[in-house]
Amino acid sequence: MIIYVKCYPSLHCLVFLLCCTDMAWEMEVCGEGFKRDMAEIDPQYWCNLTHFISVYHLFTMCTETKSQSINCYWPNPLVERFIIRIHKHFFSNCTMEQVVLVDPPDDTLTILILIPVFLTLAMIALVVWCSKRSDILA
Repeated sequence: MIIYVKCYPSLHCLVFLLCCTDMAWEMEVCGEGFKRDMAEIDPQYWCNLTHFISVYHLFTMCTETKSQSINCYWPNPLVERFIIRIHKHFFSNCTMEQVVLVDPPDDTLTILILIPVFLTLAMIALVVWCSKRSDILA
């Protein structure tokens, strides 16, 4: 795997570059475990989170643990690219269905419109009534 890293000379960058060599191997270990676990799940369920959430959690914990074991921060650009690669492999066909928006029934719509109108009229009436009675309220 070729890793392109754009950074400026700093201690943070040097630490990250040292992490990259060990991290690539560690991420592959996590990825192989995830692929093995996902192979046990029927591909038609790959887009249903309830079927693979525990496997994905283990994968995430693996990447975090492996990063910390080699004294690298998590997440980092290398881990993010690896996770994106995993997502493209397993979840690229998971698209959200278009939600069809439907108007509420006429009775509900009428109530939702009239309540704010009547509240506005009531507030206006209250303000006018209070302004005429300012001598008593003051």
